[in-house]
Amino acid sequence: MHDVRAVHWDDVRNVLVLLDQTQLPAREDYRACDDVDSVVDSVQRLVVRGAPALGAVGAYGVAVAMRQGQREGWSDDRLRTEIVRIRDARPTAVNLAWGVDRVTPLVPSGIDAVVAEAHVIVAEDQAANRELSRLGADWILNRVERRPVRVLTHCNTGDLATTGWGTALGIIRELHERGQVEMVYADETRPLLQGARLTAWECARQGIPCCVQADGAAASTILRGLVDVAIIGADRIARNGDTANKIGSVGVALACDAAGIPFVVAAPSSTVDMATPDGSHIEIELRNGDEVTTYAGSRVAPEGADGFNPAFDVTPARYVSAVVTERAVVEPDGVSPVSALVGE
Repeated sequence: MHDVRAVHWDDVRNVLVLLDQTQLPAREDYRACDDVDSVVDSVQRLVVRGAPALGAVGAYGVAVAMRQGQREGWSDDRLRTEIVRIRDARPTAVNLAWGVDRVTPLVPSGIDAVVAEAHVIVAEDQAANRELSRLGADWILNRVERRPVRVLTHCNTGDLATTGWGTALGIIRELHERGQVEMVYADETRPLLQGARLTAWECARQGIPCCVQADGAAASTILRGLVDVAIIGADRIARNGDTANKIGSVGVALACDAAGIPFVVAAPSSTVDMATPDGSHIEIELRNGDEVTTYAGSRVAPEGADGFNPAFDVTPARYVSAVVTERAVVEPDGVSPVSALVGE
């Protein structure tokens, strides 16, 4: 089965093409983005999501803005404003801004230079995902005695969240290729069901044994001894090792701590934000409460009940057993500094 491409640049049409993840698993629809509004809308509606994928979208999005500016005769100030709109479309995930910032110095060199650098970002991400998956699988197999392992994961961190292979789900794929996965417990990931809709879909495509459970079942599954390790991704990792990820992640970490099993965070080095000292400085995106109070267009809460819908939470470093990037594996309570994750 071929890998899914969540993000790619169509060289013929010169547009950014995104797999519409809001339609999965029912349909594989692709959306062509040829203006800034469509890029920003795709990011905010979660047509595309996942920190590494957003890094590529940020980079290609600058090229989209430049092409639109040429068509419409924008001034330099207008172009800068539109690029900032893309950069700020989602505040918690650092990779979106990182991708924009990486290619912005090339804007004076032209669209081709920006697109070429975006292609480099994609290639680097795919290579990083493969390497961090190898490192993470090695670390887990050195610390978990049971074979094959039973894994819990939260949200989606595979092909769909990256430019290829995956981070946390990439580690699971690596373990599966080594014949070391008995079962994956995929939390459904309320309110938009990225685990049920996306992670389970990817596991089925790849032949990885998987079952979907309600988010509220995760702690019980862990404490009952049904899980050997939890592996999640990250949208931002602070300098001290505090980790922002999909809402519900911190509950998984607390259960792992109580059960005495590893809680592993996997992300490329671009997700490590050394400018953010700790989790208290990470802005948490608050999404529309209707995502909580409605389902498939129908209201499930009574009128007058508001929805509280933080998209992310922060897991303190003391509950993280290991952070894995393509550079290193760091145990936040150990002797290796978090800076090793970015090669510093």
